[in-house]
Amino acid sequence: QVQLVESGGGLVQAGGSLRLSCAASGRTFSRNVMGWFRQAPEKEREFVARINWSGTTVYADSMKGRFTISRDNAKNTVYLQMNSLKPEDTAVYYCASSSKYGASDDGALYDYWGQGTQVTVSS
Repeated sequence: QVQLVESGGGLVQAGGSLRLSCAASGRTFSRNVMGWFRQAPEKEREFVARINWSGTTVYADSMKGRFTISRDNAKNTVYLQMNSLKPEDTAVYYCASSSKYGASDDGALYDYWGQGTQVTVSS
């Protein structure tokens, strides 16, 4: 069983930055793929980024160069640094964990999800 708790969301002006954190419980954190997804009102859930156990990252095209995912296995925490935020980045951001080595942008491959944290970017 893995529990995920996100934090760091809030209200920021366009062009600003936020860093989201996701604290995980469970002994297998360091071996899991960790991902961030987001869901805006009335839209489908969208992949943001993921990082595997060795630190290899994958990003959605629209986030490349603006968002950075990282992890600290000693702290059982994964981060999402978001820079140059745009109003269209407004969404609830979810952290997810997968035991499947190849998990990437398919949310169905993730086993555990956090409760989400709201990010609102004003214009």
